[in-house]
Amino acid sequence: MLEIIKEPWPWYIAGPLIGLTVPALLLMGNKSFGISSSLRHICAACIPANVNFFKYDWKKEAWNLFFVAGIFFGGIIAANFLVNPNEITVNPSLKTELAGYGITDYSNLVPGQLMNFESLLTLRGFITMVVGGFLVGFGTRYAGGCTSGHAIMGLSNLQWPSLVATVCFMIGGFLMANFILPVILSL
Repeated sequence: MLEIIKEPWPWYIAGPLIGLTVPALLLMGNKSFGISSSLRHICAACIPANVNFFKYDWKKEAWNLFFVAGIFFGGIIAANFLVNPNEITVNPSLKTELAGYGITDYSNLVPGQLMNFESLLTLRGFITMVVGGFLVGFGTRYAGGCTSGHAIMGLSNLQWPSLVATVCFMIGGFLMANFILPVILSL
């Protein structure tokens, strides 16, 4: 059983399980699924500021904070006890392309040459970690939610803004992966 948990699950199992969260949340009290809103709930709970954005009854959304805490602690448990000792499987043509950028370490989920504290002090690392993180946060706020909120919950509820946001996420991801990321990796 432990071996099944350590391996990636096929799309036909993981996809329906993710998809079933939408009706489950709706049946359990008309709850919305999304991760980015939990940061707002944490700030509303912890920061006693006189900011209108944080003036709401965050206690109604406390379940979301438990959900995010479960993700956090689940990640810690998985990183410490469910690590697959084998090298991450990467398409050979992608390995060849990434080797041209000096990325050859596939011992972790994220290549060590990209995400480490030493890389943060390089232009490439600063752009990928700091600028990229800022853009993700800005985009999430500008779009009114994250990819999980829009693409999973919003599309399931046939919300027009979620369709627009999801199409923009996909276009942005395509442009980033095919045109911008190669320029950043070559720095």
